[in-house]
Amino acid sequence: MQNQLSLEMQNQNKIKVAVLEQRIEDFSTVVNKLNAAIEKLSEVNSNVGKMLAVHEERISKQEASDEILFYKIDRLRDKMESDHIEVGKRLQLLEKKIWMALSALAVLMISTNPGTLRFLKPLLSSESGAILNPVASLIHGSDRQ
Repeated sequence: MQNQLSLEMQNQNKIKVAVLEQRIEDFSTVVNKLNAAIEKLSEVNSNVGKMLAVHEERISKQEASDEILFYKIDRLRDKMESDHIEVGKRLQLLEKKIWMALSALAVLMISTNPGTLRFLKPLLSSESGAILNPVASLIHGSDRQ
């Protein structure tokens, strides 16, 4: 009986060892797969690190070019303001010259118009009441004194 028990225990132990060997084999497969996954993750991590370095460099270059662009925009804005002021001054000068020319033309037209000369002659004469007579004649509707 004892032999039988010992035989059964040996059989059970053999079964247990066989099951454990199978589990170890399955476990080693899982470990191999985990090792492969870890290697791939390491490669991905390395690639991501390289990509981040490249993107950081691009960002720093973009920031530098942005600074240059902002500087140029500020210079252009200042130039445009000064040009605007200069154009405004030139327009004022041109407007002044136009008004002077129009005034001179008006004086010339008034002084050469015979009707105006007839009207202005009594006003400019040295006789007393020279200013009042034409005004009175205009009020009464006659052109003569």
